[in-house]
Amino acid sequence: MMGFHFSRQRPIDHYIVDFYSTELQLAIEIDGNIHNRQDVQKNDKKRQRRLESLGVHFLRFKNSELECQMERVLCSIKSWIEGLP
Repeated sequence: MMGFHFSRQRPIDHYIVDFYSTELQLAIEIDGNIHNRQDVQKNDKKRQRRLESLGVHFLRFKNSELECQMERVLCSIKSWIEGLP
């Protein structure tokens, strides 16, 4: 994606994310149907807050939303790249 390397299923601070770019400090999560359970959602939010506290940009999408949200992902990445020193 735009010349940046994304690794899949990468551990960050003992948490696993679906896609991660070290250059951009960007994690992308794609949630499946299992994420409808309240206890799973609570743990996911805790993980997201922890990773964001480490400076990781975090985008989360449901499977059903991913295709229509790809433009948002690319625009977000573009704005972060433009803001890099």
